[in-house]
Amino acid sequence: MAHSVRLGSVDAAVDLLLSRVDGPLHVGAPLGLGKPHRLLNVLYARIEADPSRPLHLYTALSLDPPGGGKGLEARFLKPFVQRHFGDDFPRLAYVQALRRDALPAHIEVEEFYLQSGALLNSKQAQQRYASLNYTHVARALADRGVNVIVQKVASSADGSRLSLSCNTDLTADALDAIAARGRPRPLLVAEVDPALPWLDGSAAVDADFFDIVVSPPGPHPKLFGLPRQPVGDTDYAIGLHASTLVRDGGTLQIGIGALADALCHALVLRHTDNAAYRAVIRALGSPAADDASLSPFVQGLYGCSEMINEGFRVLVETGVIRRKVVDDEGVMQRLADGTVTADDNARLQREGEYLHGAFYLGSPALYQWLRDLPGEERRAIGMRRVSEVNELYGGHEALERLQRRDARFFNTCMMATALGAAVSDGLDDGRVVSGVGGQYNFVAMAHALPDARSVLMLRATRDSGGRVGSNIVWNYGHTTIPRHLRDVYVTEYGLADLRGRSDEDCIAAMLAITDARFQQDLRARAIGHGKLRAGVSEPAPRNTPIHLRDALAPFRRGSALPDYPLGSDFTAVEQRLVRALAWLRASTATRGGKLRTLLRALLAGRSDERAPLERMGLLRPRGAGEWLEARLLGLALRETSLR
Repeated sequence: MAHSVRLGSVDAAVDLLLSRVDGPLHVGAPLGLGKPHRLLNVLYARIEADPSRPLHLYTALSLDPPGGGKGLEARFLKPFVQRHFGDDFPRLAYVQALRRDALPAHIEVEEFYLQSGALLNSKQAQQRYASLNYTHVARALADRGVNVIVQKVASSADGSRLSLSCNTDLTADALDAIAARGRPRPLLVAEVDPALPWLDGSAAVDADFFDIVVSPPGPHPKLFGLPRQPVGDTDYAIGLHASTLVRDGGTLQIGIGALADALCHALVLRHTDNAAYRAVIRALGSPAADDASLSPFVQGLYGCSEMINEGFRVLVETGVIRRKVVDDEGVMQRLADGTVTADDNARLQREGEYLHGAFYLGSPALYQWLRDLPGEERRAIGMRRVSEVNELYGGHEALERLQRRDARFFNTCMMATALGAAVSDGLDDGRVVSGVGGQYNFVAMAHALPDARSVLMLRATRDSGGRVGSNIVWNYGHTTIPRHLRDVYVTEYGLADLRGRSDEDCIAAMLAITDARFQQDLRARAIGHGKLRAGVSEPAPRNTPIHLRDALAPFRRGSALPDYPLGSDFTAVEQRLVRALAWLRASTATRGGKLRTLLRALLAGRSDERAPLERMGLLRPRGAGEWLEARLLGLALRETSLR
């Protein structure tokens, strides 16, 4: 392998890239954090100005900080975004163009996973979206003739080694797929980011693995940090119900978002304060509250998830994730048989890994945690190819079956049908909200492993335009997971175990976790279509937000269920504002709600809480517009002052 060219300028790197690749550019870039923003922006600017060099960019999850918003939202977001992302964060130029449908004709961007809801109204993004299982992306990149791969990396102190760090997911798989088709190896370009945590093992390569290595001078922009969101009653109830399915000594995969945060906190509570955990489970009416299997974790869990997120950090820190595995079928078989030797145990301690992932993404606290981990603990985190994490069919199936015992794959969906199909990534009009990603992979794997379960979590209702609708429906015009792969669904009202059950039994189970306001209509439709006999399903009148709120209230007022279980990127005053602004948004979702809220705000007078008003620049309002905003915020602060 030839030596890589070392450069100190992104412009020079793009010059060299363009000189080495003839004709159209087919560029692959990692999803999420591993995308080299500055390099891509310079490349985009060059190609935008030169229609003779077509550019086809293949990527996913092109992260963009929140926009400015309007009114009170803008007053809240602008200072936070500036502090959290920094003044110099390089927003991706092609994303800004996609938002306006302004990509020039000779530039095409194709993504297989979109930032959730961010590009719903972009025709260019929707038209070029590629619906792919995560494990099929490498094959698709080879089919598209990728001739350049660009990636952000970490560097060893002497520069001789580079770490793929946050994105080991697709680079090696793509190179293998390209080679298998007899095509030339793409030009590999690395952008070194000194803020990116170093992870060794299978994440590290010799620097000459890349053809061009660019180390831009500082100051370096911050890594993209996902702001940690508050967890509400609904999310906590879902996470708590879901946590009862996890078995000590088992395997854990989780997605991202408030439901995943709630699940992780529930597992931490189960391990660190088991009495409080069982009390909450009992308050939710779960029959599993007194089950002996819900004790603290003695063996601990092994994490195997395409994405390592904030929750895994907390699970490792509290000792929930600690079951180590090694890539040795003999050792893993002896562990399963209970015949493990002293040498096996020594090897597990020396070489074992308790967490495998294909990429990581989270808050600045996650990145700092990875940077600060002692060497021994950092070595226990193995960054792998997505083909090794998301499926069983890469040639090591026997080993992976032994490692992934009692696996629980937790993912989120938007809607589910009464017959067990899931809607996770798109709308019935064809528009894509996010993408399939690895969800189908994990659902299918749950059915391939003898003791595994796929668990899809969803909120029972949604609020759209001030109207509440059910997320459990009779049918829908788009499906992500087909009904024949139905397994376990969880809403705030409990669990529905659908595996292997008849259609009528599935409908009855789904009705039991449906919001009470929508049970009658769903039951009537099932009966009308001949899929449910009258009297088979009992009503669940306690499935209401009020009952849920009352059940969790004692624990929400205490320390068991905090608003931000995994920590917060907001100040205490901002956390107060998040709660108030959420109330105001819900109260003004309809025209009637806006009028009622406005009238109440005008009559209510000024708030006594100075700090939130000062943070929003409304302590001394100037003009009628600011005066009205101060009154609306004051009302929201009063309405949310009980917690």
